[in-house]
Amino acid sequence: MQETLIGQRYRLTEKIGTGGMADVYRAVDETLGRNVAVKIMHERYAHDPAFTARFRQEAQAAANLSSPYIVNIYDWGQENDTYYIVMELVRGTDLKTIIRERGPLPSKEVAEIGAQVCSALATAHGYDVIHRDIKPHNIMITADRNVKVMDFGIARAGNTTLTQTGSVLGSAHYVSPEQAQGRQLTPASDLYSLGVVLYEAGTGQMPFDGDTPIATALKQVNEQPMRPSRINPQIDPNLEMVIGYAMAKDPRSRYSTASAMRADLVRIVRDEPIIGAGAVAGIAGAGAAAAAGVGNSEETQLLGRVPAGVGAGAGAGVKGDPGQQTTVMPQLDAYGGGGAGAGSMGVRSGDLRDQRFDQKKSKAWIWIVVAVVLLAGILAAGFALGWFGGSSQKAVPDLTGRTVAEADALLQAQSLVLGDQSKDYSPTIPAGQIMKQDPAANAKVDPQTKVNVVISQGQEMAQVPDVSKMDQATAMKTLQDAGFQVQIDDPANSPDVPSGQVMSQNPAAKTEAAKGSTVHIAISLGKEMGTVPDVRGQTQTKAQDLLTGAGFKVTVTQDFSDTVDTGVVISQSIPANTPLPKGTAVTITVSKGPAPVVVPDVMGLNLQQAINKLTALGLVCDPAKDVTWSPNKNGDSSGAVIKIGPPNVGASVPKGTHIPLTIDGDRMP
Repeated sequence: MQETLIGQRYRLTEKIGTGGMADVYRAVDETLGRNVAVKIMHERYAHDPAFTARFRQEAQAAANLSSPYIVNIYDWGQENDTYYIVMELVRGTDLKTIIRERGPLPSKEVAEIGAQVCSALATAHGYDVIHRDIKPHNIMITADRNVKVMDFGIARAGNTTLTQTGSVLGSAHYVSPEQAQGRQLTPASDLYSLGVVLYEAGTGQMPFDGDTPIATALKQVNEQPMRPSRINPQIDPNLEMVIGYAMAKDPRSRYSTASAMRADLVRIVRDEPIIGAGAVAGIAGAGAAAAAGVGNSEETQLLGRVPAGVGAGAGAGVKGDPGQQTTVMPQLDAYGGGGAGAGSMGVRSGDLRDQRFDQKKSKAWIWIVVAVVLLAGILAAGFALGWFGGSSQKAVPDLTGRTVAEADALLQAQSLVLGDQSKDYSPTIPAGQIMKQDPAANAKVDPQTKVNVVISQGQEMAQVPDVSKMDQATAMKTLQDAGFQVQIDDPANSPDVPSGQVMSQNPAAKTEAAKGSTVHIAISLGKEMGTVPDVRGQTQTKAQDLLTGAGFKVTVTQDFSDTVDTGVVISQSIPANTPLPKGTAVTITVSKGPAPVVVPDVMGLNLQQAINKLTALGLVCDPAKDVTWSPNKNGDSSGAVIKIGPPNVGASVPKGTHIPLTIDGDRMP
C-alpha cells in the first residue's frame, strides 16, 4: 500500500497504525503540500453495510466538530473497493502508552488531561454527538502536552444507530453500565468512560478486569471498584471525588455536562475546592461509581448486551433489590462506604469485612438521608407558604458565561428554577456556556420563577470553499457568499498557476472555520521571467552555471566542429537576451572537436596519387617520414602502394593523423 496514491492526491508513505477495522498511514497531500494521516478500511469489511456505515459515520460525525482538542477530519471518500478518511497528522503518544510507561500520573496532570478531554466532549455534545468509545487509546498527548481526542468510529449523532439486535458496540473495559446494557445513551455515558480513564491514569490500574468482555461488563453493571486512594495514597482527594461522580451507576448522578466536569478538574489544577456533580435529589437509587477494567483485549468490540441486574452485589440498581438502598449513601461523597475510612467505591466482591462494615453504616445513613430530605422539604414548603418571613422577591443572578450546571446551582440558591434551554451560535461565548437569559440579570422576581436560558453552541462553523485557480473577483464573491471575510495577501510568482488566479488560501479548502472569520488568499503573478544569457564560446561548465543562475534548466547535446574546441559551446536553442519564464529548459550544443575521418583504400596508387587522396580528407602522409620503400628483387617494381597503416584502411581517425604507406620500388632520387 506504501507509495500508493489515494483519491488522486494523497500519497501514502508509511504505515503508522493498525486496528481491527482499518489501517492508518502517514501520507502527503500533493494538492496542498502537507502531511496528513489516512485511515483505510480493511477490504474485508468494505462490502459489509454495517461496517461501511460506521466508517462513514466516523467521518461525518467528526468532520463537523471544530475544537483544538479533537483531531481534524479533512476529507473522506471511496477508493476502488474500500473507504478512507483523511485527518490531521498528530505527533504524540496515546495516553494508554504513557500510563504503561510511567504508571500513576500526578493528580494535577491527570486533571489537566481530563479537563482538555472534557472540552472536546463539550464540543461534540454541543452538536448532539456522543463519542461512545472514550478510552486512553483514543486520547493523544502531543509534545506540548495538549490533548487530541480521536476515533469517532462508533459515535452517534442524534437518533442514528449502529447497534445490532441484542448487541452493543464499545470497548468492554470502558463502556458505561447503560451502554453495556444496550440502553439509551446520553452525554453522561462519555463522562462515565472518562471517569474510568482518569481512574486508570491516577492509579496506574484498572478498577475492573474479567476473563471475557462480558464478565468485565457485568462487573461494571453490578460491582463497585476500589477507592483510588487505596491503590495510590498520593492521589488528590478532590480528584478521587471527581472520578467517583463521573462513574456513578445512574447517569443522573454524574456531572450534568462535560463543561461542569471540566470546571471541577480546572479547580483541582488551581488548588481550589470542587463543586461536585449535583443535588441530593439525584442520588436516590443511583448506585455508586463503577468503571471498566483492562482485560485481554481493549479493542473496540461488538459485545453481547448485558442484562440489567445480572450477578450479585450491592448497587446493581435493580428495582426491588434489597441491596439497592445500600448504594444510596455512597453518592453523598461519590463513593461507597460514606466516609474516608471506607476502602472501596462501594461493596466489593470478596471483601466481606468491608461489606459488613458498609452494610451496618448504610442503615444509619439511610435514616439520616431521609431526615435531611424531609427537613429540606419542610423548609422549602415553609418558605413557599410564607411561614418564615414571607415570600420576598429574589434577584435573578447573572448566568451569562456559566454552564447549565453552574446556573442551576445559582438559581436553586435563590429559590429560582432553571426553565427552557435553547441553543444558538455566539462568536464570543464558548460552546456550552449560557449566552442569554430571561428574566435578565438582577431582575426582581417571585420565588420559583423559571429563568429561561440560551446556551451557546460556539461560533457557527462553515466549510471553506475551494477557490484555487479562480480569478480574484470570483474567489472573493465565493468566500463572502459562504459567510467569510477575505484578506488579499501579497501576490507571488507560481510555476503552476496562471497570472491573476488564486494560488493559495488559508484556511485550506474544505476545512471547517468560524463564519465571519477571515480567509487569506494570494494571487499568482504567473511564472517568474528571466533573460537568457549568451553562453556561446563558453565551456560547458561555465555555460551551465550561467543558465541555472538565471533561473533556467539546461539540456546538453554534443556535435563535431572543425572550428570550435572540444568542450566549448557551439550554439544555444534560445537566442541570447530573450525573455523567458524561469524554469524553461535551454539546450546548448557542445563541441566534440573535428569529426573523425575514415582511412581510405589507396592500394595500387602511386605515391603522389595516394598522398593527394589522403590530403583531401585532412590526413597526412609525409614522404620523408611516413613512406617506406620495398625494392622488388626481380627489378620490375611498380612504384605503387602495397601496404597502408597502421591505422589500417576503414579506421576512424582524427583529421591530421599521419598515415604510413609502403611503396613497391626503390626510393626515388
